[in-house]
Amino acid sequence: MKKKRITQMFPWLLPLRINQRLLFFYTGMYFDGNSYASFISEQKLKYKIFEAGSLLYNHQTGFDMQYQENKVFNLKLAAQTLNNLIIRPQETFSFWKLVRYADKNIPYKDGLVMVDGKLEVSAGGGMCQMSNLLFWIFLHTPLTIVERHGHSKKDFPDTSEDMPRGVDATVAEGWLDLKVKNETDQSFQIAIDFDEKNIIGRIFSDVKLDYSYCISNAKSFYYRENTKIFEEVDVIQKKISADKGECICSKVLYRNKCEIGYPLEPEIKISEKGREKYGKIKYRRHIWRLFPRV
Repeated sequence: MKKKRITQMFPWLLPLRINQRLLFFYTGMYFDGNSYASFISEQKLKYKIFEAGSLLYNHQTGFDMQYQENKVFNLKLAAQTLNNLIIRPQETFSFWKLVRYADKNIPYKDGLVMVDGKLEVSAGGGMCQMSNLLFWIFLHTPLTIVERHGHSKKDFPDTSEDMPRGVDATVAEGWLDLKVKNETDQSFQIAIDFDEKNIIGRIFSDVKLDYSYCISNAKSFYYRENTKIFEEVDVIQKKISADKGECICSKVLYRNKCEIGYPLEPEIKISEKGREKYGKIKYRRHIWRLFPRV
């Protein structure tokens, strides 16, 4: 039997634990020596580097669609703190540093969040769709990923067949952040827009790049561990020259692992154990360290 956390045995301690985590979380950023991006400019930088979008509504959650409407409301509230942000040279982007006070004047609505591998309803639910989109955009720039955490479990299939697997980025205030650092000599700008069905993210720069990035997967691998089914997939980044369209270099960024919480298609092969050999890739559950949850 899985050992219960103290806050599960004594729920009245949970608010104290959350406040403690938030205090250490933001105090740590104050003293970590990084310069965090905060400048907003309505004037777009000259060159568009990459653009991507994702569907706002997921009809496969099994929950009332009102929670999807609430999620869209929350995303638009958070976008106000992110849209047109400039990330200057040597500045660091932090998701929570920017979104922290998005609900200061207008409170978030209840949406779906993942807690201990289960979908639950909580105020502000849906923020991970924003962090997923931002991470996907950042992968197509020279920005350095400082902190990223993948979801430990997928409870429903991906809504887009075009998006590679294992490129998600979950966030939890006080525990999990998404951070990138601009170690180049050029500036980048985030732009977030919405239409009736999609959230659209763009990133601009003041310097035209002579290359682009392509993110893809190697073949997915599914296996059973005890009573759970897991998916492992390699995430590959290719650098493509702009003039000839040739691959300059290619590398495996990481191997992503997550539990599958929905029925797989019958034709998908499920092994009884995971891969034993990883070659030069050492498996890590996430690229960067994980913090404990409440």
